Amino acid sequence: MDGIKYAVFTEKGNRLRKKNQYTFNVESGSTRTEIKHWIELFFGVKVIAMNSHRLPVKRRRVKHTMNFRRMIITIQPGYSILPLKSSLKEKNFNQNKNT
Repeated sequence: MDGIKYAVFTEKGNRLRKKNQYTFNVESGSTRTEIKHWIELFFGVKVIAMNSHRLPVKRRRVKHTMNFRRMIITIQPGYSILPLKSSLKEKNFNQNKNT
């Protein structure tokens, strides 16, 4: 899974999650078929649609290019990807509980 950098948790992403759509930042060199294969293999879901866009670059004096693009991935109804945020909260809660 070299192409997928991380999941994106924003307000728009939270709204999309209710529609069974998930947002990830991926490397710009990865193809759509590679990303689809990685998502299906890693999360065990069926991908039915993928949309991608490049985020706007903040203007600076030195030219700066983005090394990633944002993918909005729609998965088949009945499947879901557990939010990574909730698992982190549970992990921190269990660590605090043990100490």
